[in-house]
Amino acid sequence: MWKKVTGYGVLAVVLAGLLGFAYLYFRKPAMAAASGIKVESSEARIARGKYIFAAADCDGCHSEHDETRYDSPVPNGKRAAGRLFPDPALPGRVVASNLTPDRETGIGQWTDGEKIRAIREGIGRDGRVLFPLMPYTNFRYMSDEDVQSLVAYLNTLLPVHNVLPPTKIDFPVSMLIKGAPSPVEGEVKTPDRSNKQLYGEYLVVIGSCETCHTQMGRAGIDTSKRFAGGRRFGAGQMLVVSANITPDRQTGIGDWTLERFQQRFYKHKEHSGKERVNTDPEKFTVMPWENLSQLPPEDLEAIFIYLQSRPAIENKVDSHPVETAGKT
Repeated sequence: MWKKVTGYGVLAVVLAGLLGFAYLYFRKPAMAAASGIKVESSEARIARGKYIFAAADCDGCHSEHDETRYDSPVPNGKRAAGRLFPDPALPGRVVASNLTPDRETGIGQWTDGEKIRAIREGIGRDGRVLFPLMPYTNFRYMSDEDVQSLVAYLNTLLPVHNVLPPTKIDFPVSMLIKGAPSPVEGEVKTPDRSNKQLYGEYLVVIGSCETCHTQMGRAGIDTSKRFAGGRRFGAGQMLVVSANITPDRQTGIGDWTLERFQQRFYKHKEHSGKERVNTDPEKFTVMPWENLSQLPPEDLEAIFIYLQSRPAIENKVDSHPVETAGKT
């Protein structure tokens, strides 16, 4: 009798596992049809789109970079032309798409509505789920006006013919990421710039600042340590650890002035694009200084005000550990 009961239990577990697998395999991601919108273009809208492209660090993933120079600038003719991520820790082959209007290898045949859906909802033109290294879970909060401006700017880029292999995510991650997309419903407005804290939060979200400046736990970002830094980036002998940007006075930026915060960005204009010097303390960084140093003072002020409103978290961080000193 006991063996029979045990056998039924094993069978139930196996069936439950098979049903779970079937659900993950056959389920479709949440998606809505791409809108039929045709984005209207203007000088002001294109300029705003160029700004959003920089603030959201689209270059970071979708452009190649010259790692021999400060801030890893984009080589001429390579902006938004896509690239293959060489990170072996990723679950498969991850490719950032060519965002230029090339009709064969870029998004030249995409409608504006399809571009907007991909940016904010994580669904490609063919209905596939974009790997959530693309921060569409943050971009879903990008306002209607800003996402349309971004598309207007992308439409002005010079077409670059750049043949890339398709993204191919390993099992079971390929099934799990189906739960990441979510349609954007209703109107999304740009926050009032006069509310500096709210607008600063908006810029921090679309800039995905939390992603880099928060340690990772087993289930993803450790939300109990938001913005407290400590996440490690790099490979081999190259390593950088993200800074604590909470208002903790001892280990964060709690004793910083607005001027110090702004100059932390603007000083990079002095050496951006120049040849790296190995003795420089910032010999390796993943912070997109080249783009963020272009932000106007009032936007950096908004970001600073928002960060200062966050809970202070004590977390001492050494951004360039001694273990890598002199090795790069």
